[in-house]
Amino acid sequence: MTSFFRSRIAKIVPVIALSLSLLLTGCNSSPKLNDGLESPIPNTSGQDVGQGDNSSAPSTPTPTPIPQPTATIDVQSVKPNEVGKIMVVMFHNFVESFTPTSYDNGEYTTTFSEFEKLLQSLYDDGYRLISMNDYLNNNISVPAGCIPIIFTFDDGTAGQFNLIEENGTLKANKKSAVGIMEEFYEKHPDFGLKGTFYVNLGNSTFDGKGTLGERLNYLVDKGFEIGNHTYTHINLKNTTSADKIQEEIGNNQKTIAELVPGYKMTTFSLPYGLPSKDLQNYVQKGAYEGVEYEHAAIMEVGWDPAHSPASKDFTPLSTHRVRASGINPVECDLAWWIKNLSRKEQYVSDGNPDTITVPQSMENKVDKDKLKDKELIIY
Repeated sequence: MTSFFRSRIAKIVPVIALSLSLLLTGCNSSPKLNDGLESPIPNTSGQDVGQGDNSSAPSTPTPTPIPQPTATIDVQSVKPNEVGKIMVVMFHNFVESFTPTSYDNGEYTTTFSEFEKLLQSLYDDGYRLISMNDYLNNNISVPAGCIPIIFTFDDGTAGQFNLIEENGTLKANKKSAVGIMEEFYEKHPDFGLKGTFYVNLGNSTFDGKGTLGERLNYLVDKGFEIGNHTYTHINLKNTTSADKIQEEIGNNQKTIAELVPGYKMTTFSLPYGLPSKDLQNYVQKGAYEGVEYEHAAIMEVGWDPAHSPASKDFTPLSTHRVRASGINPVECDLAWWIKNLSRKEQYVSDGNPDTITVPQSMENKVDKDKLKDKELIIY
């Protein structure tokens, strides 16, 4: 027997053996949280994430826990593919009702009722929300057989999120995307409550009750992420000054650090597109009035799914997005991709964030240098 076949059998046999002896993990089971893993993306909360002082630990010895076998799956039944495509959805406007105008035909606008239907449809089809941070760091943790999906929201509109006051308490308006997501999460906590809001803090942001600081802190406290979209939503394609780019991006970073102490926006969404080639480096990193910024990922205007963070094609500084289906559907929007993107082309989870499982036919797509301490399983 050649060394090639011996190594292949060594990979496959343990998986088959465990599959026969352990319970299958289904997509309807609750996800395993992955908040404790270290991430190369900076901590954005501004809070200490150290291990704490162990000086108060009890003096009596604690029994050593007996290691338990990690539940695995029947790969031939689940058919995980953790090098498949992931849809990063781009939302803009949310409204109660809509009347087309000469400048807005509804391509970037959806109603609250349609958004509610979308959440249920995604959930029923096995999609589960993950954060942008976990995507970029390849810390994806959803149940086996489920498909991760990422929500992004551009421009900070009130339909996406606004606060109302009830009995002296500020709450998310139920007639907003966040309010709808919160209610859905109460019914289906395994779907997740995650998303990244790309804001322009020099414009009206999430108009409603409360101060801008209270609105941003509400989102951060709920586990949402805030990303940079320039201070006043300038057209980068028409910008010819490196100083202007740094002012717009750096001022946005400076402002949020003042409103949410210590918070750093680590990803960026392009307003209209990239500037000229000689200025593009300033979109990724720069400085303004002593405040530095550096983006781990740059969101492009939506048209197709993004690559798995384990893929050789993973390019976070050119992250592709899928445009959310508006009142006026268009080709290559979310509904189109859900219909046309096959399950075998998408990232299907094996349920274990510590392993990357792919079919043998996709092994050549895996960037093994990106796996770090994760185990690669080929079947």
